[in-house]
Amino acid sequence: MKIDIKPYTLRFKFRAGTSRGTYTEHKVKFIKIVDEDDPSHIGIGEYAPLPDLSPDTSSAMLFAHETALWHYHSRSKRLSDTPFSRGECGIPINGLIWMGDYDTMKARIEEKLSAGFRCVKMKIGAINFDDEVSLLRQIRSRFPREVIELRVDANGAFQPGDDAMRKLDTLAQLDLHSIEQPIRAGQWEEMAKLCQSTPLPIALDEELIPGTIPGTAFESYTTEYKISLLDAINPQYIILKPSLHGALTGCDEWIHLATERNIGWWATSALESNVGLNAIAHWVAKYQPTMPQGLGTGQIYENNIDGYPIFLNGDEMWCRKNDMN
Repeated sequence: MKIDIKPYTLRFKFRAGTSRGTYTEHKVKFIKIVDEDDPSHIGIGEYAPLPDLSPDTSSAMLFAHETALWHYHSRSKRLSDTPFSRGECGIPINGLIWMGDYDTMKARIEEKLSAGFRCVKMKIGAINFDDEVSLLRQIRSRFPREVIELRVDANGAFQPGDDAMRKLDTLAQLDLHSIEQPIRAGQWEEMAKLCQSTPLPIALDEELIPGTIPGTAFESYTTEYKISLLDAINPQYIILKPSLHGALTGCDEWIHLATERNIGWWATSALESNVGLNAIAHWVAKYQPTMPQGLGTGQIYENNIDGYPIFLNGDEMWCRKNDMN
């Protein structure tokens, strides 16, 4: 067995805005395991850390090696035997609205609604808050919660205390599903206060990423640390990105601990190519999710990797029935 590493630069079709900056490209590496006695027997994984979001890249590297081995041992890009991998059912996903100016975001919202998405997630915190609320209000005035589920992701953009609570109160009037990471990670006491009194369910994201908080490297995210975090904050949801949150094994543990505490969860990609996205989809499928997952990122790149069985059909991700090696 030998291992090859190939760097690759994914190019966005648009300027992908977040509260931490704007992405135009994503530098990744593909880890390829090859059987030296049978060069056709391979396994490929993706190492795709995100600048400014994943200061500790250990999770991304573990995810790359885990999924390369999974592909190698399964001998197929259909990595498991589930109703999803057999092409019998799809995984519900949300439509992601990237940050931009008011008109750009409005156009992107219309595009997702026209495509038939029943769950839309909008990144907020980059433009004027009142403008963001206006966009959400326009959606809600046309579609009640029973028709369109709305989620927002603040990426820690709110200030703790009165600022965050005032904005949560405003957003709650729009009958939203949830808000991701309203304040910056590492403020457990302040986040716990918000989760306790919030009028809108809160989901943790960056809070779970090793290295986001000074002194919390990958090695420090032990079972005991995870228990302490969940018990201290007691969020309504957690959001799991395998490339950031301890790879597949780490995310399995987060799910186990959250379920024990009646904390909900869903999974999202960390802007991987189809290589990593395929692995995440097959992994999450074993949980047979009914809540929309954040896996609709496969169409954001000009030069994504072809040859993988996943595809979007409306607001669901599916796996082609024919085998793809």
